[in-house]
Amino acid sequence: MSENKTLREKDTEISLETAEKWTKKWKDPKNGIEAKNKVRAFLIPKINLEMVLAQGIDAARAYIGINDEGVQTLMLVGTRLNKDTLIYEDMLPKPGDSNPGNSKDGNETAIPPAIYDFSQPCPPQGDPSSPLN
Repeated sequence: MSENKTLREKDTEISLETAEKWTKKWKDPKNGIEAKNKVRAFLIPKINLEMVLAQGIDAARAYIGINDEGVQTLMLVGTRLNKDTLIYEDMLPKPGDSNPGNSKDGNETAIPPAIYDFSQPCPPQGDPSSPLN
């Protein structure tokens, strides 16, 4: 088992293209990760939470993927409630958007919508004294 690593103290934004690739890889039964090896939890850097909260969100959604190093990861995105459909819609970055501070419903956000990564999976990034581990 690998040893724990210190969380990165920087912006952990990733592209929509990368997030889509990682999510697709996670869903693929050929990804080589058996159920017994799938993670139970993720350690999430404080910066990830702060950046998502600064988007003026109604909620956040987490997607599971497998990054380019083959490590299971959690990707965080802000969401806004669509009052017509009652669906929490992901606030995703749009390539070439001339005003990235707007969400897809046209509401201004404090910072542009983005996807955040670099959580650390458990195991090995777990608390050995936690009954949840």
